[in-house]
Amino acid sequence: MPIDPAFSTPGRFFKGNLHTHSTVTDAGRAPEEVCAIYREAGYDFLSLTDHFVARFGWPVVDTRPWRTNSFTTILGAEVHAPATSLGEIWHILAVGLPPDFAPTAPDESGADLAARCIDAGAFVALAHPAWYALDVADADTIPGAHAVEIYNHTSQVRTDRGDGWYLLDQLTARGRRMTGCATDDAHFKCDDWFGGWVQVKADVLDPDALVAALKAGRYYSSQGPAIHDVRWGARTVEVECSPAARIMALGHGSANAHTLAPNQTRAVLEIDRLVPGGWGRVVVVDAQGRKAWTNPVFFAD
Repeated sequence: MPIDPAFSTPGRFFKGNLHTHSTVTDAGRAPEEVCAIYREAGYDFLSLTDHFVARFGWPVVDTRPWRTNSFTTILGAEVHAPATSLGEIWHILAVGLPPDFAPTAPDESGADLAARCIDAGAFVALAHPAWYALDVADADTIPGAHAVEIYNHTSQVRTDRGDGWYLLDQLTARGRRMTGCATDDAHFKCDDWFGGWVQVKADVLDPDALVAALKAGRYYSSQGPAIHDVRWGARTVEVECSPAARIMALGHGSANAHTLAPNQTRAVLEIDRLVPGGWGRVVVVDAQGRKAWTNPVFFAD
């Protein structure tokens, strides 16, 4: 039976945003202010991921001065290189970069740049795929990527293209084992912050521990609901969560199971139709329509 490491491993959940920008590149708030905004909103950590391009001086913004005993930061960047299948510049989220990460070489491809980020120790995610129509063939060029951004709040607010599950579900159906992270991608030029985040399970609030937990899939994503526990069985999945209007289990193709009731905090779903496809994931929806998502888990062959 599959085990979701976000709920089966010891530790506690830490709330964080993995994708944010500042005045160092193209956003409306200075780095210190961005850190303060998230810290004062009750976030445990933040990765400030400004655009890693020559125009802005190849920044990996040093946010270490704004760490406190109860709030930490992870150095990172949104890196760019040519080119997706549509001829777009790649947008690749790299969380956990060293401060001296070398600039992109003139002939460096997106695939090569992503590999270099991974080699440098970063958690790498394919950013806002729906925003610029990233497809499976594009994703296949970066086999080492850890995750897909399954929700990007800025893309949703600005262009109605915030959902990335279409890509991750296709990759998962083909057997690729990746996770899905929700982010803000906040630029502070419209109401584009506090819309999507991750809850990462770790023993301590430490940047290295958080990056290791992200790579191991010890997290879930949310726009609001909390998921307290998920237990997969051979034919059922049991979910405990904050008050929800809908609790769903999704799998291969159209496979699904769901329960609909106001303010439910526990559900046991029959998942017979999910098992032949080999994988499943859980979605919790609250009365306001906000969602929380677990990562895909795989059933034994």
